[in-house]
Formats: sequence, C-alpha cells, structure tokens
Amino acid sequence: MEATDLPGGTRPAVEATPPLPAATVIVLHDGPSGLETLLLRRDARGAFGGMWVFPGGRVDPADTDPQHPEDELAAARRAACREAREEAGLVIEPHALVPFAHWVPPPIAPKRFATWFFAVAGAERDVVVDGGEIHDHVWVPPAEALARHGRGELALAPPTWVTLHQLADYGSVAATLDAVASRTPERFATRPLEVDGQPVLTWHGDVAYESGQDGPGPRHRLWMLDGGWRYERFG
Repeated sequence: MEATDLPGGTRPAVEATPPLPAATVIVLHDGPSGLETLLLRRDARGAFGGMWVFPGGRVDPADTDPQHPEDELAAARRAACREAREEAGLVIEPHALVPFAHWVPPPIAPKRFATWFFAVAGAERDVVVDGGEIHDHVWVPPAEALARHGRGELALAPPTWVTLHQLADYGSVAATLDAVASRTPERFATRPLEVDGQPVLTWHGDVAYESGQDGPGPRHRLWMLDGGWRYERFG
C-alpha cells in the first residue's frame, strides 16, 4: 500500500486487487430528436445499486472459448450479448458489436471490473427488463441523460457519464458507429485525485495522472463537483 501527498493534489492510499473482466453494450437507436441510447436502472442492492447503466456484467467462464482462452475481446463480446439478453431481452449478435472503449476503475474501488464497452444499433420495441437485477429502462438522448444526472434524477457512474458525454457529439446511429469503427478503442485506467477539496478522476494525458501533482498543463479529467460534473480534456 502506498500514498502520495503532493502540493495541489492528494492521491489516496491504494491497495490494488485484480479487476474482474466484464463487458457492457451501448445500445443505440434514432429517436424523434436524434440519437438515443438505452439505460437500465439497477436494483438498489449489489454493485452499482440504484444506478442507471448500459446493459452488461461480468464475463463468465462459459463466455470464454476453450479453444482460444486468450481471446479477451471475443469473450467480452459473448458476455455483452448474454447480459443484454438476460437484463433487457435484447438479441444481439457478437459480430455486430463495435468496440468503443475499455475501462478499469481505481484500485480503491470496492469491487473492480475491467470492462469492455461496445456500441450496437438496437430497437426500442425489443426491450423487456428482467424485473430482478433491472427494474426500469429508458431511451434517452445522451445530452438529456447528462442533464438529468445534473438535476439528481439519474444516478450515473463515471464511465457511463463520460461515455454519454462522448455520444452527445453524434446525431445518428450510423454516424456514431462509423466514427467508432474508424478509431482504436480508448483505454481508461482511472486514477483519483483531490484538488482543493474536490474529487477528480484523471486519465492518460492529464498533467497529474502519473505524479498525482496538479498544476498547469494538459487535462484529461472528470471534476465531480457538487454543482455538476465537468469533463475536461485539452493539450
């Protein structure tokens, strides 16, 4: 265990535990006002209790091909499709999934999942929540989901929030999937920071990411402020 205490920023003591492999699927469709995505509300108990999330969960042993156990991405595809079917009644083929990003939470997280995010086109009429782990669903424009989070109406985890922030740049399913397919999926390994008493999550490229010391320089972070979250990336 180690702690970093530096002027302008404090990184908390951490003890890393290996993250569990997981997968989630960003289901998209074209709504009346443009791009919409499916969010599910999880049961109040368990991981991400009460939060609004994309369909997904951990990778089970059965998701791994015994002939190719090293193929992490293929196992994640199968897990994402299985979870979408179990949680929302969606039938999605693994080959239709477009890798979007990969997320790893900070070592201080109580339960850690290394999660592949995939994007796919879907249809509103197909959604049937399981009534167990999932209690409600909504199709919502990404910008509106962020606004509802800011008003305290939708509880979102940081990876979901940042993903919605990125999706808000696109106007249709076709434009989103074309753009995502044309780039290399970004990997987010989260490192927390406290700046002037405010919680901040940093990622690769941020001036404080490696050292834990804040100051002038490039930014790639999420300010988790009481008055609203703010994603900052430049330089």
